[in-house]
Amino acid sequence: MVGERVLVTGAAGFLAGHGVVELLAAGYAVRGSVRRLATADVAHLRAIEERAGGSLELTEASLDADDGWDQAVKGCDYVWHMASPNPAAPPADENELIRPAVDGTRRVLRAAAASGTVRRVVLTSSTDAITRGYGRSGVRLRTEADWTDPDRAAAYPRSKFFAERAAWEFAGSAGLELVTINPALVLGPVLSATRRTSVELVQVLLAREIPAVPRLGFAVTDVRDVAVAHRLAMETPGVAGNRYIVAGEHLWLREMAAILAAEYRPRGYRVPTGPLPTPALWLAARFAPRLKLTLSMAGIPQLVSADKAGTELGWRSRPARETILATAESLIANGLVRARPARRRAPAPV
Repeated sequence: MVGERVLVTGAAGFLAGHGVVELLAAGYAVRGSVRRLATADVAHLRAIEERAGGSLELTEASLDADDGWDQAVKGCDYVWHMASPNPAAPPADENELIRPAVDGTRRVLRAAAASGTVRRVVLTSSTDAITRGYGRSGVRLRTEADWTDPDRAAAYPRSKFFAERAAWEFAGSAGLELVTINPALVLGPVLSATRRTSVELVQVLLAREIPAVPRLGFAVTDVRDVAVAHRLAMETPGVAGNRYIVAGEHLWLREMAAILAAEYRPRGYRVPTGPLPTPALWLAARFAPRLKLTLSMAGIPQLVSADKAGTELGWRSRPARETILATAESLIANGLVRARPARRRAPAPV
């Protein structure tokens, strides 16, 4: 471990930031790639480095260009490829999402294979590469043996499917050790005041950006636990060539709203808890862009098994309630959500 260096791609991102935290705490030197050093939000990473007392180097490399990747992996023992497009709304052209996800993955793995030093790559995929495209009739418990149906899935799950497939194909041809981590809905404390797509569902509820709650179901996963899973996948002997679902308990969005309401309504946050009929979800999505990405998921539970990660990696998930409240507290602490006073009713006529 001492002297070992790990490249974390997309280091300024929500999940990758927690990856940096986990690695520095474990004693690794970290090199983080960002798209543009001049404009990247990295103050929180420098603060993390200072608190951890570790070594964090930042380098410039973009998923849509070859430049910078050979230098990024130079001298690294491992790579965590965590960078991937994560839009706040569906793109006009799905290739705007799929192409950088796939081509960027190939660029990172190609540089890792050519480096002569990288021993294993841990790729952040998603349960969206496993569970999507089956509709209500295809609901069942999904495992790592399952794959999303790309012909029936929306743009974002298609991007995760094609990127992971490309990774496995390249790793097989190049003889590169690869492990994929497939988290479900990733929530948890944000590390900066930048709005993050991953936690927007909690932000939408806490800020009452919608008046009621659609029937959406998720397996809630804590970002800190996902970072641990990456480290375990990197350190555990004999697990190369495997996919690992990392996901906690399943909750409907109304259950998540109830947790938030119980904690935050007394503090002035008007969290909605009433049901939003699915037809009305289409209207609500006009005002909360993140909801547009959920339209194909309405009424479909996210049923996945993390048993393999528990058995082979020793991975465990913290309670969903803890994760949801930690997400909310961090949004408030970073000024991303503020309490909204309840509207006063006009006095009844005398």
